[in-house]
Amino acid sequence: MATYRDENQTTLDDDLRMLSDTLQEVLEYSGDRADQAYMDIKAHAENALKQVKSRMADSANSYYSRAKDLACCTDVYVREKPWHSVGIGATVGLVLGLLLARK
Repeated sequence: MATYRDENQTTLDDDLRMLSDTLQEVLEYSGDRADQAYMDIKAHAENALKQVKSRMADSANSYYSRAKDLACCTDVYVREKPWHSVGIGATVGLVLGLLLARK
């Protein structure tokens, strides 16, 4: 199975790690709310949160697009080779039935 990966796209783990590090900075800072350093850290945290939300939305759209493409390919295959599809479905059903019947 091919893995789709964009070099510019970071993983969800990296995004969450970046977000948690930034929020940890905000939480550890106990300065006065009027202090400029506090305002800078807060702005940095808000920016990081917006970036993560944007990346997650892009990822969701990408996964949706891939799933839709896969469904179309499956539909074409089933229409072109219906008996192969019946055989594959029967085999999968048999294997699942045997696995579930085991005690």
